[in-house]
Amino acid sequence: MEAFFCLARCRFTRLMVAMQLVMGVLVICISMASLHRFYTTDPLLPGLDDSAHCAKLHTAGADGYASFDMRALSDRVDDVLVQLAELQDKLEATALKIGKKAKKAKAHKQQQENMTLPEFRRFLEEEVIHPLYGAHISLRLIRIPRPDPEGEDDAAPEVDPLVNFFMAEETRKYVTTKGNREGRPSVYGTNRTYGSIGHACVLMRRELDEYMSYDVGAYCPDDWDLGQRLMLGGCDPLPRRRCLTRASKLFNRTLPINESLWKLPDDGNVRWTRYHCRGYKCLSARNPRPGYTRCVGCFDMDREKQRWMVNTTRRNASSTSALSLVDFSIDEVLAVKPGEVRIGLDVSVGTGTFAARMRERGVTVVSAALNLGAPFAETVALRGLVPLYATMSQRLPFFDNTMDLVHTAGFFEGWVDLQLLDFVLFDWDRVLRPGGLLWVDRFACARRDLDDYMYMFLQFRYKKHRWVVSFKSKEEVYLSALLEKPPRS
Repeated sequence: MEAFFCLARCRFTRLMVAMQLVMGVLVICISMASLHRFYTTDPLLPGLDDSAHCAKLHTAGADGYASFDMRALSDRVDDVLVQLAELQDKLEATALKIGKKAKKAKAHKQQQENMTLPEFRRFLEEEVIHPLYGAHISLRLIRIPRPDPEGEDDAAPEVDPLVNFFMAEETRKYVTTKGNREGRPSVYGTNRTYGSIGHACVLMRRELDEYMSYDVGAYCPDDWDLGQRLMLGGCDPLPRRRCLTRASKLFNRTLPINESLWKLPDDGNVRWTRYHCRGYKCLSARNPRPGYTRCVGCFDMDREKQRWMVNTTRRNASSTSALSLVDFSIDEVLAVKPGEVRIGLDVSVGTGTFAARMRERGVTVVSAALNLGAPFAETVALRGLVPLYATMSQRLPFFDNTMDLVHTAGFFEGWVDLQLLDFVLFDWDRVLRPGGLLWVDRFACARRDLDDYMYMFLQFRYKKHRWVVSFKSKEEVYLSALLEKPPRS
């Protein structure tokens, strides 16, 4: 207890001065170690006393170091030194600020305010430990290749083609090939691992460098919209980041599953940055400016409860409009393959209502969700459903012949390029099992383009359970279809 009270009475200024001294010594040690590592080369690059070995350092070839990026290595060391210098400046500024407050309190004969232990702990974690951890990781990742004494080509270091292309150090580290430790094969049977990124990341280098510029181990910048722009631009998949994802400061407990399916989540459970609205009430269809244009009314749960629940008796009545013929109900679709639809994929723009209805019937559906002006992905998850945050640029992360159902609504319409749609449909065909159902729900296009789009669906020779074309307007039509994949061997 005495030690605890002694620690509590310690002045924060003395601790800050001690930390400044430690940081100063650490910066000096890092600088001397870096100079020693690069200029005292005998332990690192054996054989450089020999002119033949020294020539290898400057000779382009498999046995030399011409393919190794020394500039990138130097940048890594400089990055560590900059992080340590910034940390030292931050500590000095904090100590100076505390000193000024102490003098001011003494001049006014006021009691000096001491930082509480929780505040001091938070300061250490956010301002000291995380930056030091980032510097430590950067130093641990420094690798200098060793020349093969036998001169064999197989042992020459390989350089990834994109390492020198990107400016952000984290991007370079991510795309660099990671060899297994001690040469042992991985659980997948491979000897090395490649960090994959979308090929369009090369075209969006400036945006990607901005996205990958962060402090390792610290909090990520609040830039989810930048990441989504990169994904929509073809930089998909994005590289992983080594920072802590931010969450809402007002996050509350989620609702039980029986309540969450048909009730909007708490506003505090969503990060509303980068959105036009700051709450679910603003996203109502009654708001003329909700900030998004797709799937208007998706956040009105009373309206959502009526979707895919078409009354069959009313459908058969003589007063039924032609438009209702393109609206298939979930019960009608499941009756086509009773008991056989268990898992599926919903490729739509929405808040997961289709998956919620399917869950009530014992079917697990994964919902593709992007935040197109509103928190669609968060809403799907907070309703107790599974959102798939991916773009149409990416191959579906499912194995062949695994899905019982693929449903699409309001996603691909008359704007989609025919060749792009062809690639997507073949990917859907790949994941659908034999006997699986493809549900095309209100595919909208111009009347003049209907034949082209119809061929795209008919080319697979699926069995037609339902096929309906209806007018949307004078120049546009709807296509709804329920198709069954044939067995192939």
